[in-house]
Amino acid sequence: MAMHLNGLHQGGRHKNGLNKGRFQQARLAACVTLACASACGGNALAHGAAQDTAPIDAAATTPAKPTELGKVTVTAQSRTQEMQQVPIALNILTAQKIDTVAATDLSRLNLFVPGLVVDATDPTQPTYRLRGIETNDFGIGTDSAVGIYVNGVYQTRAGGALMALNDVARVEVLKGPQGTLFGRNTAAGAISIITNEPTDKLEGKARVRFGEYGRRYADALLNVPVNKDMAFRLSVLDNQSHGWLRDAATGQHYGKDDEWGARAVWRWNITPDTRVLLSWDHDRLKQPSRIDMGLIPLSNNTYQRPPFPANPANFLDPLHAPFYNDTGDGREARRLNAGTLTIDHSFSWGSLTSTSNWTGYQMSHIEDGDGTDHIVSHLDTGVLGSGHTWYQEFKLAGSNDLLDWVSGLSYYQEQARQTSLARATTDTVDTLALHSGLPTGTPDGTVFGYFDSLLRSFGLPYRLLGDPWTESVYNHGNFKSYAAYGDVIWHLSDRMNLTTGLRYTRDQKTFDWYTPMRYAPELDHTLDQLDQAGILALAAQMAGTTPQRLRAGLSQNLIFTDAIGQQVQRRNRWSDVSPRLVLDYKFTPDVMAYASLAKGYKAGGYNGVQVNSQFAPEKVWNLETGVKSVFPDQHLLLNASMYYYRYDDRQTLQLVPQSGGAGIPQYQVSNTNQAAKGLELEAEWHPLDDLRLGFNGTYIDSKYRHAIAASGIDISGQPVDEPKLSYTLSAGYTWHGVIGGNLAFDAQYGYRGRTRCNADSIYQGKCAVPTAAFDLGEASQRTDLRLDWTSNNGRWGVGAYVNNLFNQRYVGTINNVTALLGTPYAENITPPRRWGMELRAKF
Repeated sequence: MAMHLNGLHQGGRHKNGLNKGRFQQARLAACVTLACASACGGNALAHGAAQDTAPIDAAATTPAKPTELGKVTVTAQSRTQEMQQVPIALNILTAQKIDTVAATDLSRLNLFVPGLVVDATDPTQPTYRLRGIETNDFGIGTDSAVGIYVNGVYQTRAGGALMALNDVARVEVLKGPQGTLFGRNTAAGAISIITNEPTDKLEGKARVRFGEYGRRYADALLNVPVNKDMAFRLSVLDNQSHGWLRDAATGQHYGKDDEWGARAVWRWNITPDTRVLLSWDHDRLKQPSRIDMGLIPLSNNTYQRPPFPANPANFLDPLHAPFYNDTGDGREARRLNAGTLTIDHSFSWGSLTSTSNWTGYQMSHIEDGDGTDHIVSHLDTGVLGSGHTWYQEFKLAGSNDLLDWVSGLSYYQEQARQTSLARATTDTVDTLALHSGLPTGTPDGTVFGYFDSLLRSFGLPYRLLGDPWTESVYNHGNFKSYAAYGDVIWHLSDRMNLTTGLRYTRDQKTFDWYTPMRYAPELDHTLDQLDQAGILALAAQMAGTTPQRLRAGLSQNLIFTDAIGQQVQRRNRWSDVSPRLVLDYKFTPDVMAYASLAKGYKAGGYNGVQVNSQFAPEKVWNLETGVKSVFPDQHLLLNASMYYYRYDDRQTLQLVPQSGGAGIPQYQVSNTNQAAKGLELEAEWHPLDDLRLGFNGTYIDSKYRHAIAASGIDISGQPVDEPKLSYTLSAGYTWHGVIGGNLAFDAQYGYRGRTRCNADSIYQGKCAVPTAAFDLGEASQRTDLRLDWTSNNGRWGVGAYVNNLFNQRYVGTINNVTALLGTPYAENITPPRRWGMELRAKF
């Protein structure tokens, strides 16, 4: 996501000291020590758990065949079903698939799930795109169109939406509206992360990875059965790297990893029919700010103003340009703690599940907003936030010969605070004044530079340049959501099912804005001295105004200019009824076809720095048909789906030119209507027992039905920026009996087509100006390889992997927010090729 002067979020680096380095090493060692300790415990308890020490069948370490893939158990419909029996377009990412590409979070799987894009440029506030739909305003005033759930609990984007994949069993990616199946509505789709639960088996394992750019990763697991009714499971991970890019001036590292996570789960079978799960999750992220690569060639004179306006013909290639960041305290930081209590009780007619969750989080990201280290264009932007959520869901489910049914009630509440920052200097203010034509009343068009030069010429010891200048907007949100939903599968015959679902949602939101006067204590101290010395009155006389008006002019906001010093509040309520209708038919036990019609909904909301703003709820109708099939004799799994959706009032974040103050553009939310038609195809084929081939692809044609861009351009009927074609190819082969184990080779290739441009795409930074020295929005490719050996008993393993084998790198977007400073910059630059080694032990 681009830098926001509307969600103003930018981050930078943090300093690494000796103590911190030792602490990180200790944490890394703790991950391995935990599993080693479990091994010792395993020996001590072996007499009571002899079955746990039996050798593991070598076949268990071999990837599943297509006929077995069809039997993968999922909970996509809030029921335990085999994947091929679910009439929903979905992709399953097993733990093995995640490990194959050494993914530490969902963003590392980009290009390998066609139709899904996870933008973790700002890992504290990621965005998700599914079938071309995303909510790219990630402030607290908006919800995501793609719902993220961990064990059924909804995650806020500023909270746990991009936590590390810690002890994960699988990830289910459900495409299209899923409102009748989850506690919160999901307009574009849902990503459901399922973690492992405590088992009755004593288990301990550890894994370490090391590789290029200082990669140091470790995770460990300990599962302890306390008695026949209780078990405890603890998993930890530590993810570190030095980063793949250095600041050309300071040598500081960027593109680093620094995350620590832990998950503890306690299970108690109170009775044969009642089970309690109590879990605690902790995540701590602290990394340098994102990489904003300046595009303008500048000299080493940090007082040199960039040429204005910036000429795209002179842009540097971001993949080879020097990188500068002068934020100082730039960072991407998050601290999250979450507790979940789940109680399941079985009745003769069905089951009742209660899920209670409390989550508290703090996050901050401050980043360089101009891509230079020049004081005359210095701009940092950022967001500081904190909040807590409470989630309660009651779900009833049952089945008989006639129907399977699920019904639920859910309540969600969030209290959130957010501060949007823009930090500049008085030199930056002068640059804005010059480039925007702001009337200053001075001969050279500057605000502070002119008077500073006069003070210097008279030898007076006062300076007006180089002083920091900060503007901010404070937000507070109180959000509540109530829902009742039900989903029934009617068994019309042995082959035909009819699914009917209905959801009622009620959203209540209260949102506040407060914009204080700019904060510049050093400048104000100088102005006080000038006033006491009578120099301010003389300057006012020269400018043809009064001292009071001159002082007021030097104190006015230039970036956040609305409702200064006023508390502004909005309250809204929205409600919606969303139906779901699905008909599926089994032609054979292995071939099923389905057709569905579903409605999705997402509540309206607010833009954090657009005072008193409000935008309408999103609504989508999705018509879909598909087939799911397994051909056992051919060792082939083949799934396909076609869909058409119409989106009304999609909440779109767009750059608004000259939106206030000194003319700095801002990102603001507007509503647009769009429609899309698409085709998805998934195939898994094992032509030989040990040879695995796969294909997963999507085609989508997405266009605006009616939309006026923020720039005023009518883009109705023009394409949305989603590429038409994306696909993944995979291949693997396993050799048995290699040094007492199995040797597996896996290759993954991902392709995402060129961005489809419309008449507003260049201004929005999604498509390049033809004269630029680099391509923007070009088709992207990535190839990952892995060679992995596992012992016959599954206890030992070693692997080698390489991500982005051919070092194919791309530039995602250009941010034009700071074009008025003459410093547009590039974002979303993909990292270079990276290799690593992995060691595993299991006890």
